[in-house]
Amino acid sequence: MAGHTQNEVTIAAPLDLVWEITNDVAGWPRLFSEYASAEILSQEGERTTFRLTMHPDENGKVWSWVSEREPDRDSLTVRARRVETGPFAHMNIVWRYEEVPEGTRMVWTQDFAMKPDAPVDDDWMTDNINRNSKVQMALIRDRIEQAARERRPAPVLSD
Repeated sequence: MAGHTQNEVTIAAPLDLVWEITNDVAGWPRLFSEYASAEILSQEGERTTFRLTMHPDENGKVWSWVSEREPDRDSLTVRARRVETGPFAHMNIVWRYEEVPEGTRMVWTQDFAMKPDAPVDDDWMTDNINRNSKVQMALIRDRIEQAARERRPAPVLSD
């Protein structure tokens, strides 16, 4: 058995702005509430290898791992995977972006499996990812929509 989730959010902002902000991995601690730091380890072409470190959990444990992320602007997709998998046997994520009348739709699809000795199983992690993705996507939506409002030129007033 393996885990699979798909979550989406529509952001009332232009695609270029959503793409720019969500693909600035170094800026993720300002975008996501769960990340204490994002350290860029290497950049090869479009592929970025980075370490994410979360804020301490309710037991004081700090989780950290290395992932790779490769955006493809032409297809409006990003493929990512955990390099240091931790409790996961594997974790692959695809981000898809789409221009819609309301702004930009962003879809996260995650396919993963937990290791047999992981402290939780695939079902638990599926529920956890679905719950957390909704929280993080709403936060990302709100922060990008605020950035879009701040970037709009002031209206020109005439006498």
